[in-house]
Amino acid sequence: MKSVFSYSLGRAFEALRGLKRDRTGNVGIIVALSLVPMLVAVGASFDYIRSYNVRQRMQSDLDAALIAAVKQINNTEDTDALKVKVSDWFHAQVENSYTLDEIDIDTSNHNITATASGTVPTTFMKIANIDTVPVSVASAVKGPATSYLNVYIVIDTSPSMLLAATTAGQSTMYSGIGCQFACHTGDAHTVGKKTYANNYEYSTAKGIKLRADVAGDAVKDVLSLIDTSDANHERIKVGLYSLGDTLTEVLAPTLSTDTARTRLATASYGLTSATSTAATYFDVSLTTLKQKVGAGGDGTSSGSPLKLVLLLTDGVQSKREWVTDSVVWKSGKAVSGAYWNKVAPLNPDWCGYLKNQSNTMAVLYTEYLPITTDWGYNATVGSTMASANWKNTWGGTMDSDVSTSITRRDYIPYALADCASSKSLFLSASSSTEITAGLSTLFTQYLSAVRLTQ
Repeated sequence: MKSVFSYSLGRAFEALRGLKRDRTGNVGIIVALSLVPMLVAVGASFDYIRSYNVRQRMQSDLDAALIAAVKQINNTEDTDALKVKVSDWFHAQVENSYTLDEIDIDTSNHNITATASGTVPTTFMKIANIDTVPVSVASAVKGPATSYLNVYIVIDTSPSMLLAATTAGQSTMYSGIGCQFACHTGDAHTVGKKTYANNYEYSTAKGIKLRADVAGDAVKDVLSLIDTSDANHERIKVGLYSLGDTLTEVLAPTLSTDTARTRLATASYGLTSATSTAATYFDVSLTTLKQKVGAGGDGTSSGSPLKLVLLLTDGVQSKREWVTDSVVWKSGKAVSGAYWNKVAPLNPDWCGYLKNQSNTMAVLYTEYLPITTDWGYNATVGSTMASANWKNTWGGTMDSDVSTSITRRDYIPYALADCASSKSLFLSASSSTEITAGLSTLFTQYLSAVRLTQ
């Protein structure tokens, strides 16, 4: 635009020089009469550009002020005080002095709207006695923390969640029965003079906390956050789901966090370490979850809630038999397996089943710890993405900047980060404390987000 203005201005001054040279009355009069409108037109384009840039800055500053304010809307019932804060935040942003015309704070629906106006001094339009150009902007924000919201907590119940949660627990498991996992199936073990029917029975006898137990602790913390965010239990519903070979709805979305706590702790509902599935089929489970969740709303009413899916998982599409069946052994070593390629990271496209319905996906990755002493791990998750043939096996497309020589285990965080709605809604956790804190962090991160609605 600047080059057009410079060109036009040059043409105007060239016309002036031509007028000075011209000695014929008619031409001089015509040029003189056309010169002022020409300069006004050229100046208008220049002044318009200046006013447009100012308006863009005003819009950005007003958006920033409202975003800051909406995060405070639950902390005060004094709307006048909040309006002062909006004004202070706005004027702290802008370089010039503009006016906030109208601020509306709807505490019942937790919405803030505002308009701002000002004037931009002109330069060339002064020729036409136009000294200023008026500008105005409007903005509106709404935060998930103040909206109607359904939270769908999905817990991976695969055998890998039966890993001992601490280093000490893993050491006790390995020294006692030669395995860090508290599987519900497998051989019996005699340790000392006592026989245990399976790994899980041994872990229970030794009081070893498993990752499945830690997952339960993480969900309890989120339930406490819901109690704090919605003290009257009027806006936020929570549902519980187990993810394995299929998806099981343990609890449909409810306003009662006490009911959720009861279901979470009762072994018969399948969310404790007392039970486990033999497989994890994300393609099947997330398709079923899509049907359970449905389309997300705008959060303005209980009939149109925002919808957040909190997925806690190790991210591996797996089945026990894919590791153990049809294995070829040579000299006491497993050298090939017919189904080893199937054990691989989930395809992030499957998460699109939910995201495409205006739902938000947040993912906590309970890191799949490398167990290089185990042949099954080395043959599957510890093997390369190239050997998984991920594209043909599960339809996955690797990130272009990642080599196919990366192990499947090391690619899991890439896949799960792509599964989440944004990078800020993906967290990786290895220790029991990180897992417990991680789910709460994701929930808080979502609540702290705001949406510009105008």
